[in-house]
Amino acid sequence: MIRAVEPEQHVSAPVLAAYSYCEAVTGQQARNFAYGIRLLPTAKRRAMSALYALSRRVDDIGDGTLAHDVKITRLEDTRALLGRVRDGAVEDDDTDPVAVALSHAARVFPIPLGGLDELIDGVLMDVRGETYETWEDLKAYCRCVAGAIGRLSLGVFGTEPGARGAERAPEYADTLGLALQLTNILRDVREDAEDGRTYLPADDLAKFGCSAGFHGPTPPEGSDFAGLVHFEVRRARALFAEGYRLLPLLDRRSGACVAAMAGIYRRLLDRIERDPEAVLRGRVSLPGHEKAYVAVRGLSGLDARYVSRQTVRRRA
Repeated sequence: MIRAVEPEQHVSAPVLAAYSYCEAVTGQQARNFAYGIRLLPTAKRRAMSALYALSRRVDDIGDGTLAHDVKITRLEDTRALLGRVRDGAVEDDDTDPVAVALSHAARVFPIPLGGLDELIDGVLMDVRGETYETWEDLKAYCRCVAGAIGRLSLGVFGTEPGARGAERAPEYADTLGLALQLTNILRDVREDAEDGRTYLPADDLAKFGCSAGFHGPTPPEGSDFAGLVHFEVRRARALFAEGYRLLPLLDRRSGACVAAMAGIYRRLLDRIERDPEAVLRGRVSLPGHEKAYVAVRGLSGLDARYVSRQTVRRRA
């Protein structure tokens, strides 16, 4: 069982200000994520915003226009900052609000901060321009940049006392992160190509005649682009099915948060499946009313109950 520590009763003014900064960053930069964590109690929501703000900093370094060597230096500086957080060496009046908020969150919740080191490792792979021959290769990258975030989040959520199978919660959280990341990769396939990045496995691209890449609003000539997308969608759905087994292990509000975020991406996957070429024409997204429906469904516990029933049937 993974239990979140009870939040501290008193939070100093500098720490509250640091959390406010992180929540503002989250609200501005990650609408889907911000939508999900609104369902959490205050202490958990703040901790999740601190995790996001640090993760965003790492991503922005990797995605920015800095010179290659400067990016590596900045990423290693961030790793050193994590070392200070881990050692409890960040004071409440530190000038870096993200470090202050994350340090407080790590004192309140058993967050496995090594997951942020994994995120840095994954972004370094981006900086080096690595490509992926097979799904196993891509999966290793996804575990760094997304599976690790799932495990970090679980440190905040904790698991319900007495939940059967709670020892597998980190595995499910990791797998759900992979599902979200593969959905992101499909959604952003053209945008990534314009930035000179290819994430889908070379083996899969070759199988469906897409090795030429994606540089416009139409698929490569002679390719089976729809076949490629449907193949990857099936892979993502299998990951979602396994990762969703996390839901019954969480308390109601944490489960609602996870169900909301994952539900948004599952519906994105549905849209991509219905119209594969949409990802070449622009970014696929959900309207606000559909996100609201996902949140209500998560709060009602429908997804968690469905997963529980499926798990019982498999054991029977």
